[in-house]
Amino acid sequence: YISGTHLPDITLICPIFHEGRIIAYSANKAHHSDVGGKAPGSMAGDATEIYQEGIIIPPVKFVKKGVIDKEIASILLSNIRTPNIRMGDLRAQIAANLLGKQRVLELVKRYGERTLHVAMEEIMNYSERRTRIEIGKMPKGSYSAEDYLENTGTSNRKVKIKVTVTIKEKQLIIDYTGTDKQVDGPVNAVLGVTLSGVYYVLRCLTDPSIPMNAGCYRPIKVEVPKGTLMNPVSPAPVAGGNVETSQRNVDVLLKAFAQIVPERVCAACQGTMNNIAVGGVNPETDRAWTFYETIAGGFGGRKGMDGVDAVHTHMTNTMNTPIEAIETVYPIRFLKYEMRKDSGGPGMWRGGVGLERSWMLLASSAVLSVLAERTKMPPWGLYGGKPGAKGEYYLIKANGKRVRLKSKCTVKMEKGDIFMVRTPGGGGYGKPFERNPELVFRDVINGLVSPESARKDYGVVIDLENMKVDWKSTKLLRLRRKH
Repeated sequence: YISGTHLPDITLICPIFHEGRIIAYSANKAHHSDVGGKAPGSMAGDATEIYQEGIIIPPVKFVKKGVIDKEIASILLSNIRTPNIRMGDLRAQIAANLLGKQRVLELVKRYGERTLHVAMEEIMNYSERRTRIEIGKMPKGSYSAEDYLENTGTSNRKVKIKVTVTIKEKQLIIDYTGTDKQVDGPVNAVLGVTLSGVYYVLRCLTDPSIPMNAGCYRPIKVEVPKGTLMNPVSPAPVAGGNVETSQRNVDVLLKAFAQIVPERVCAACQGTMNNIAVGGVNPETDRAWTFYETIAGGFGGRKGMDGVDAVHTHMTNTMNTPIEAIETVYPIRFLKYEMRKDSGGPGMWRGGVGLERSWMLLASSAVLSVLAERTKMPPWGLYGGKPGAKGEYYLIKANGKRVRLKSKCTVKMEKGDIFMVRTPGGGGYGKPFERNPELVFRDVINGLVSPESARKDYGVVIDLENMKVDWKSTKLLRLRRKH
């Protein structure tokens, strides 16, 4: 509620002094894989209040005269499962801020403080002018859209997000009136997260050459009723709001903008980060461990282009961690990591496919948390495109029993248990039967689409014996299906 995302994101701010006065700040925010709370990874899918999600850090002076405050550090690290790793990450954040400070002072030395401040203000004014011009090109009027979270984490109740986008002369108004009230599960999104989604979508739909800074956001007015899912009040839990509700927020906004600038909007992407947090005690080191990852899925199809396969989408910022590095550090062994066939939504431009990934626990026990979405309501297609595949999460016990997990849950694992995830695909764009058969054939060859799906979803018949498109049968099938 203070720094604007969720508790695992710790913000460090460094004042920059020149001639005894603060002239600027350098700041950074980093996600820490554990900050305490009821479950390893601090991402419990069943949290009912923020106090279960980790230690709450108020604004404090963490570094004094260049030295870390040992008492504050001691309180902080005593509430975290992996204190040594966290301290290393905090030192890295401090170093990043100091480098930012150094760069600013170098600019002051080169150009002077006044010139630097004038340049800062002018670049923001320039971005504001360019953004207002972009908004002015959009058709005037009000456009509404809504979408849902499939559950709260503590109940199976759907939660609605509604947005109305109003385009005025060089001004954009985003109104969340009609969105459901805040819930007792961890999917509430604090105001900063909601605003981030708005700003992100605007950047996606305007000229990318506009410098990104606060000036871009001056033409935007955002109205979010307090006490709702998108602007909750403490002590509502918020861990999932930053990673899951943020994704649905983008989906809703893009659905509204599809009525305004249809040629610029893609179909729904996977709509989840597939947050997985697991931890326990490593039997080899007798130390606590926590592992947190987000897993890629399909990007939505867009005009003239298929969705990207197996990629992080929208409100994510993580890359793929090499399996070898993970296995070296944590007591888990990967068994499968591959593209998920037939998961991309059929369309003239296919949605990107998701992933299938599984690993086995080698430690004697662990606690696993899943915080995800799109297992009941698939990523939607646009302009006749079909939905992408829904996500699936399984716990396969050492005795072979397979348990389908809810999209938000915290469960215990034992040695030999296997966790498996199938991530959602992106939605398709345009009518599938208008897709170039050669592109469908390419997808079959690459293992992204099965011959059965090619026939059923695209009306393309593959000659499996000669591995080529059966053009005659394809033409007849498409004519039959059209009528």
